[in-house]
Amino acid sequence: QEVLGEEKLMSILKERELKIYWGTATTGKPHVAYFVPMSKIADFLKAGCEVTILFADLHAYLDNMKAPWELLELRTRYYEHVIKAMLESIGVPLEKLRFVRGTDYQLSKEYTLDVYRLSSVVTQHDAKKAGAEVVKQVEHPLLSGLLYPGLQALDEEYLKVDAQFGGVDQRKIFTFAEKYLPSLGYAKRVHLMNPMVPGLTGSKMSSSEEDSKIDLLDRKEDVKKKLKKAFCEPGNVENNGVLSFIKHVLFPLKSEFVVLREEKWGGNKTYTAYEALEKDFAEQVVHPGDLKNSVEVALNKLLDPIREKFNCPELKKLSSAAYPTPSKAKPAEKGTTKNSEPEDVIPSRLDIRVGKVISVEKHPDADSLYVEKIDVGEAEPRTVVSGLVHFVPKEQLQDRLVVLLCNLKPQKMRGVESQGMVLCASSVGEPRQVEPLDPPAGCCAGERVYVEGYEGGEPDEELKPKKKVFEKLQADFRVSEDCVAQWKQRNFLTKLGTVSCKSLRGGSIS
Repeated sequence: QEVLGEEKLMSILKERELKIYWGTATTGKPHVAYFVPMSKIADFLKAGCEVTILFADLHAYLDNMKAPWELLELRTRYYEHVIKAMLESIGVPLEKLRFVRGTDYQLSKEYTLDVYRLSSVVTQHDAKKAGAEVVKQVEHPLLSGLLYPGLQALDEEYLKVDAQFGGVDQRKIFTFAEKYLPSLGYAKRVHLMNPMVPGLTGSKMSSSEEDSKIDLLDRKEDVKKKLKKAFCEPGNVENNGVLSFIKHVLFPLKSEFVVLREEKWGGNKTYTAYEALEKDFAEQVVHPGDLKNSVEVALNKLLDPIREKFNCPELKKLSSAAYPTPSKAKPAEKGTTKNSEPEDVIPSRLDIRVGKVISVEKHPDADSLYVEKIDVGEAEPRTVVSGLVHFVPKEQLQDRLVVLLCNLKPQKMRGVESQGMVLCASSVGEPRQVEPLDPPAGCCAGERVYVEGYEGGEPDEELKPKKKVFEKLQADFRVSEDCVAQWKQRNFLTKLGTVSCKSLRGGSIS
């Protein structure tokens, strides 16, 4: 998508082949968007470049401890196996690649001294700005997050490369490196950036946003389920994760894409140019259902060899050890027996999303209820019944962003089926006040809302009323003194920051 230092790139190529590196912090499980840089790495190798892949294990720990120290080695091994399996699945020869772990050299005396040298010239403002789109943003940032961009800059020198390749979300770190490496007497490098693929919910595909991504080891039924829920509005080509995946992954790998459909709808059609497919989708010649089914088939062909490789006992064991389920890390709950498994009541079981209120009407048979249509990034808006008439004027709800619990069992409220619950803050005393929770500005409908520390995990398909999972978790929902929504003092977050309310400090959330 962008190149910084193109003149230097051309001058190097007049003399020799380019030395380039791509790094990945070993945090959450790699997902299908990793095929974007992998296909470009294949291009670099075909062009004769010397390519190094860095498994940035120390970076993973420094980024708000996304990879706990005790899991660092396991996750790095997992990444190494899965990245190699990806490259093999698209026909990239591994013998032409060099694989390096960050801790192989980042704990050396020389590198550590350079970290201190760099920290003596970098301002806090520049370090924070550089990591703004890469390092996890939290209310009380750790010092480690400020060190992160400096380490990534130094990697260019210690890996002895001419260029660094990464996503366009890395741009601020790249310009940081260009500014500060010369202050240590090191050369400014070339930087090449691939576009970021929107996730299935319309926002950036992220390891920490479960519904936005398809894991490389997801079962075929999981791929089908996630694609079925993916945002793919008829005729809408903006923030369409399904179309973007075709554009940035499937077309570069195959140079064509086949839309599979029944004969009565025109039969299969092969596209050799992405622009033609996008035009047909925009004009509704191609139906979202056919597009999703076709992506499902193409994607499973890519994933099958990776699944097969990880089907052996050794790699299954590595996968479960590197990413243990919460139940394995948690002691048995009081009241369980040897023959019964304790059920974890954790926030990641809740399917909470950002929603946009499209319409608000009074319930025809209940004076205290609104009937709202709310967009949560699905093909159709959800109908939601909320008891907010006496607390929030209709015009204050219209077109606003709200926080919606989406996996409650649908239930009829005075004859109208409600398909979700708008989460609101309530005052403790009388008279009772109620305010809908506010996602951060700039969020898109369908973005996942999660509790800090519980970014991973698949939400329940539907919460069983008898289990009272929501009720047990909701008992610990509170609004902080800073008006931030929390569970057990852990913030509700989207990728853009904290969820809050206007004024009800210390209130409850329901």
